[in-house]
Formats: sequence, C-alpha cells, structure tokens
Amino acid sequence: MDDGIEIQEVKQFLSCCVPFDQLSDELLAGAARAVHITYHPAGNQQGRHAALFDQNNPRLYIVRSGAVEIRSREGQLLDRVDAGGCFGFPSLLTGEAVTNRAIFIEDCLLYQLDETTFHALCSRDRHFDRFFNRAHARRLRRAVRLRERDTWLNERVAEVMSGQPVTIAPQTTVEEAARAMTAARVSSLIALDGERICGVITDRDLRSRVLAEGRDGGTRVADILSPEPVCVQADALVFEALMLMSGHNIHHLPVVRDAVLCGVVTTTDIMHNLQAEPVSLIGAISRQRDSKGLQSTAQRIPVLLRNMIARKARADEVGRVLTAITDTMTRQLIAQAIASLGEPPLPFVWLAFGSQGRQEQSAKSDQDNGLLLDDSYSPERHQAYFQALANYVCDGLNACGYRYCPGEVMASNGRWRQPLSDWQACFANWIAEPQPDALMHASIFFDMRAKNSIFLACLTENALKNTPPLGFFRQFVVERNGEHKNAFDMKLRGIMPITDIARIYALAAGVSEINTLKRLKAVANTEWLSLKDARSLCDAYEYISHLRLLHQGRQMQADEVIDNHLSPDAVSGLLKHQLRDAFDVVVRAQAALKLKFTGYFF
Repeated sequence: MDDGIEIQEVKQFLSCCVPFDQLSDELLAGAARAVHITYHPAGNQQGRHAALFDQNNPRLYIVRSGAVEIRSREGQLLDRVDAGGCFGFPSLLTGEAVTNRAIFIEDCLLYQLDETTFHALCSRDRHFDRFFNRAHARRLRRAVRLRERDTWLNERVAEVMSGQPVTIAPQTTVEEAARAMTAARVSSLIALDGERICGVITDRDLRSRVLAEGRDGGTRVADILSPEPVCVQADALVFEALMLMSGHNIHHLPVVRDAVLCGVVTTTDIMHNLQAEPVSLIGAISRQRDSKGLQSTAQRIPVLLRNMIARKARADEVGRVLTAITDTMTRQLIAQAIASLGEPPLPFVWLAFGSQGRQEQSAKSDQDNGLLLDDSYSPERHQAYFQALANYVCDGLNACGYRYCPGEVMASNGRWRQPLSDWQACFANWIAEPQPDALMHASIFFDMRAKNSIFLACLTENALKNTPPLGFFRQFVVERNGEHKNAFDMKLRGIMPITDIARIYALAAGVSEINTLKRLKAVANTEWLSLKDARSLCDAYEYISHLRLLHQGRQMQADEVIDNHLSPDAVSGLLKHQLRDAFDVVVRAQAALKLKFTGYFF
C-alpha cells in the first residue's frame, strides 16, 4: 500500500535534513513511517522548561518548525536547534539517562524517532552513524569550552576513568559477554589474551554486530569485537582522551600504564566530571531508586570536592555544599526505606546532629543522627518498623562513605530513637545534672536556647579539654609516636575548640543559629563577645579549616586515606607563622570563655 500524504510530507522534509538526506529511499521511507509528531507551544503552563525527555524512553528529536534551546540542569546553554536540526542523540549513543532540559523559545513541531529505529538506521548506514557520533563529540568539546574553570584541562585520565576494568576472553560467547556487562553494570568489556589487549566489545556492538546481523548468542566475542583498540595513557590529559574519542568516533578508551591495562575511560566518565557540580550531583542523588544507585553516585563526591578546592572555595562554602549533599542522600534513603516498608505508622522527624547539623561537614565526616517519634509511639506496635527504617538509612549512609558513628549516636541505636516526651526528659536531665556523659552528648546535640549557668560552666570545662597544639615559645606540639607521629589533629585541636566556644556563647545568648560562623556573628558585639574577638575567631576558624581542606585534597589526589592530621613540616614557614597566629586566637578565646563561665583563669 502506498504511503499516505502525511508520510510523504514527512519523508520530503527529512530528505532535506542532514544526515537523513544521505539515506537510501528504503531507509528514508522507513524512518518517515516511524516518526511520531508532537506540538510544543512556547512558554506553556509548565514554564519554558518542558518535561520532554523521558529517561526510560530516549528518542531522537528533529525540529520541523520553531526553535529549541538545550540547557544543562544548571542552566548552561549546550545547543540551539532550529528547523531541520536534531537533539536527544547523546542518550541514544551512550545509554545514559538524560539530565538536560529542552526550552521552547518558539512554538515547535517535533518529529520523534524511537530508540529502535535510531539504532537500526545507525547500523544500516555508516554516514548516519558517523554524523551523530561526531555531533556528540562536538557537544563534549563545547561543554569544555563553556566551563567556567580551566583546571579541568589539567586533569589526568587516571583521575576520571572508571574503576577496575571488566575483562573477558576472546573465545567467550557474546551471551556470556552480555551477562557479564549486565552483572557489572558496564557498557563495555576489554578482551584480553593474557595481558595483551585484543579488542573492545560494547553494548552497541551487541546490537549492531549480533542482533542486527541475525547472529546467535553462541557467537564468539573475537568475531564481533573492535580489534587493536585505540588506548590512552593513564597520565594523559582528559582533553587528549576527548580528542582521541572525537577523532576515532568511539566512546570507550582502554587506559594503560606501562603497557598494562589499568582502567577504561568513557564519554560518560568525562561528562560526569563535567557535571560534578553541586546542583548536578544533588539532582543525580534525587533520581536514584535504590541504595546501589546512591553508592555509585556518591563516588562523584570526591570529584566535586577536588574541583571546589581547585577553585579555592571557602571552607564554610565547602561545608554547606557537602552537608546539602548529605541531606539529600539521607532524604533519598528515607524515601527508599518507606517505599520498601510501607507508609510510617505515625509521624516522625529524622534528626541531624554534629557537623551535619551545623552545616560544616568535610571529606571525613561520620554519622550523628537520631529519630524523633510522635508521642503515640508504642514499642510493641511500632518498634520493628522504625528499627528497620533506621537500619536502612544508617547502613545506606555507611555504604555511601558516611562512616558509622564510633559512639553509636545513630537512629539505629534505640537510645537515640525516642518519642518527643522522652527526648524532652533526656535534655532536661542533661541540663539539670551535667555529668561527663551528658556533657559529651551536649557537644553533639545542643543547638538551642540558653541553659542554666551550672550547665554552661560544666560545658565550658568539658570544651576546654581540647586545646590548640601550641607549647612554650609557640612551638607546635605534635604526637611523638603512632600512626600520626610528628603531626597534630587539626579538627580536634583547632576546629572543634572554636566550634565549642561558638556553641557555648550561642546557648548563653539564646541564639538559635546552628552554624559556627553564624553563631559567632550573632553573638558579636554583645555582652558575651566583642566584635573584634568574634572576627578573630571567624578568621581563625576559616584559616584552620582551609588548611585542613587543602591537606585532605592532597590526600585525595594521592589516593591516600583521608585524615585530619597535619605535619608542620609539610607547610611553608609563612603558613606555619599564620597557623600559630590562628591558634593564639583560640588560646586567648578559651581563656576568656573559662573566666566568663567558671569565674577563674587558667
């Protein structure tokens, strides 16, 4: 049966569009019959950001009339497509979920081709396939040029590549290869004969060289792989890897070190590195539907931290960003737990304590959390549900890199999973009888109104146990043996003393702020703290936190265990002098704090 007038019009339009103009008449007619037509007005009721992209159903979009802007989730302009242009192809080529947005700047008529039709055209027409691969490479290069910072150009392939590569023997069947790719959740395998790299097989090869050609699952990997693949050195620049991908129309590069396979870098890895910004990462976390997805997304946090350090972000900025990410991770885990366990039987609030509560998290933060339950809570009826929910969230956070609290201050511990009335009684008891155990908990939990003077005096005594690492004649006091010999703990001896000082003054003044810097600013120029001293403490906090951040950044770069211990010999003479000045500020502030709340000096 002849095609109708509408199909003929679609075919005629496509024949004038690159790369459809190079298709055979048979392929062009098949594409025209597969087209789905949609209309999108400019500035619709949903706003100009249309919810067009379906992550589970990627499509190729051809603009019949009108104009569309393609922007990243952060609002960065990636492309502007007019009549005859295409978009949506990156997800079809890489298999990655789309995070971009289509903004209709004019009324638009779109032609849509589904994933099956697109890949069929790619497998049957080399020019069509090459066109979209090159267009994708141009998109990547544009993203590089639009990047606000230039430090990315100096990053090495080893810093962004995927982890341990998944390998396979050339004699293995493609059915086994597909199972291996599915199990490892990867889009490519490296074929190895001993240590020699024989080739690469991708999910795209399984489509175009097996299914499209009618081969069965018993076909050998050796018969369909791409032999003698282009490789990249681990210490090559990421930009160089991008140029190799662009020049050879490929999306996967084996990474070698001393001629031995050590990893794989993909266009997805590069895009993840480009997208390692707070908004993008938080968005990615919010889209995960299971704990494994969250664990995978959490691996991007070190890249974000490294980029923020390279941009010389302030320590308090880094703290707020990392805390926002932790908050999102926690909310997503709670949502996943509820989806699995069912709706909660009574209202509850998840409580964040410690550095998360103060919005001051770092690269080495453990968990401090609890659950506040409605007073209708009954252990017999409700304990099992909330124990399971707390376990899911705390275990999930630990798997994502947020270590279990050494003191077990977590919602998974029944002591910190209580109804409101029990929490109130617990706090009242800590204030009325400030025993050592209560004072320890106060340093984690208390972010509230002024307390009585006895409690504040005891809290001050407890806070002064951690003093700056300065001895006589202002020499640094370091550990003499053990794992951290000749170093001192910047968090315990520098940051936490300031945090404690800010907390006590805030409690005394009835200040409701939780963040350390905000607390200091709130009590500045009051009876508790002069403006000059508040500014000095803020500066000291910022400086010590910044050195800690740089120290942890270097450890991340060297793939070392993250810690808070700095060796004075690791910094310049100028930095040592400035660090001594910062510690002097803390020493004087602790002396003033003791005089105010205990009535005597050191």
